[in-house]
Amino acid sequence: MGQVTALPRALAKAPSPQVDPSDGVPVNTKQIAEGAQRAKSAYLTFSPFSFHPARYLLLEGETVVHLGSRALEILAALVERPGELVSKDELVARVWPNTIVEESNLKVNVAALRRALGDGRPGRRYIATVSGHGYRFVAPVELSEPGSSPALRRSTGPGHSHNLPVSLTRTIGRADAIDALLEQLPRHRLIAVVGAAGIGKTTVAVAAAETLITANEHAVRFVDLAPLGDPQFVPSAVASALGLTIHSDDVVAGLTAYLQDKQMLVVLDNCEHVIEATAFLAERILSSAPDVQILATSRERLRMKGEQVHRLSPLASPPVSSGLTALQALTFPAIQLFVERAAESLEGFELSDADAPIVAEICRKLGGIALAIELAASRIDAFGVRVLSTLLEDRFQLLRQGRRTALSRHRTLAAALDWSYEFIPETERIILRRLSVFAGAFTLDSATAVITESGILGPEAVESLANLVAKSLISADVSGAVAQYRLLDTTRAYALQKLAESGELEAVERRRAEHHQTYSSKQSPNGRHSPPLSGWPNMGAKSMTSAVH
Repeated sequence: MGQVTALPRALAKAPSPQVDPSDGVPVNTKQIAEGAQRAKSAYLTFSPFSFHPARYLLLEGETVVHLGSRALEILAALVERPGELVSKDELVARVWPNTIVEESNLKVNVAALRRALGDGRPGRRYIATVSGHGYRFVAPVELSEPGSSPALRRSTGPGHSHNLPVSLTRTIGRADAIDALLEQLPRHRLIAVVGAAGIGKTTVAVAAAETLITANEHAVRFVDLAPLGDPQFVPSAVASALGLTIHSDDVVAGLTAYLQDKQMLVVLDNCEHVIEATAFLAERILSSAPDVQILATSRERLRMKGEQVHRLSPLASPPVSSGLTALQALTFPAIQLFVERAAESLEGFELSDADAPIVAEICRKLGGIALAIELAASRIDAFGVRVLSTLLEDRFQLLRQGRRTALSRHRTLAAALDWSYEFIPETERIILRRLSVFAGAFTLDSATAVITESGILGPEAVESLANLVAKSLISADVSGAVAQYRLLDTTRAYALQKLAESGELEAVERRRAEHHQTYSSKQSPNGRHSPPLSGWPNMGAKSMTSAVH
């Protein structure tokens, strides 16, 4: 590899033609063609990225970085002339030839490129803005020969092996979560990444594990527990992922014997439906194999000694703002994810200032849940931004179409929530349904007022509420004097639909209203009206109907 100052200079690597003076015809045309092909196949590297101009492909290590065609064209223009000023006019002329565009379009695409590169993070500085003039690519760039890219071939050495699933898309908005896991793993042998359905637990765990491949002497092994229908097969699934064939009735003993002298990271994915069997096995492994670490993903914690829980939050969305611009919106990860997936579905899609508040509203409606945002963005080709926002009043009807290659529980939003709902006890299902009448936050007293009916007693209601919090179906804010609970909007819409199907909607709403009235009268003994608690909004028939339908 060598330093490059302009990509076209790669053509200088082609052999100079030898001309026969009798007729002026080059005699080594084959060599010239081969040299030109090598130049065409050459690629540029700027750690940790490689850019393949002929293929319009940007890789970060082994992962494809998905960018729109215009952002990639801007990257090409900048890396062809590293260190040199590339003016705004030059970039606009190249990216939007024969088209009049506003400068904001260029800024939006440069911002998207910077996000994809992680520009501004510690140790990463790629694009410098020359105020009023243009941009300069400031990182060292090297020209590499075709076929030499380590990013295009996976290492198969005896050490540092792994079976992690290959990511086809880049991870968005989770850098802090990944960094937190990498900081915690050296100090904790068991970490559980916990969060709601479709929030991105597997994505974060795999991204963290990828970083640690070379840090584990023997392996990083990924175990998908989702297909298991019976908890007794958990040990066999782990053995299979390790490449072991254990000829014994005691698979756990065989596993611990194999792992006792290994330095390894084991990723246990989707533990929630086999949580007790997984916790039992994890405890046996950790007590027998001192150099094995476990990174688990689940909708609830394993409840093991020494377990460190990392609760994954929804992707942040912009607050309500009438003056929100595209540049401002794109600083939020939920918007970044929506725009990137929309561009994959609809070629040429770009976020405009006019659409920015609408896309922000879409992301807020979907509660920052990555899966829901991806499914919604995939329908942009059929409906456009404005109609899509309107149709999202019925989230589950609209978001029925997912990736054909996705696991069944991730193909639709309803399927992801079905996965959680089907694995909880009937009492917890009833309570989740009843709590869906709250459109905002609610207290424990408010919750028990609508829950305790039809044989569900106070202590049982409290215990079930705590379990629903643990299983990421209800979020809890315990920072204040009184704990506040709420359902994510997507979970609430799902549970409210189940409540309507159960025939209890009217009765539960009546109990909610009666409790609110009682509370208000206690707060206003002189008879004056008291504003409703945030947990007791006046939903009204129209609001209830739209939430269900």
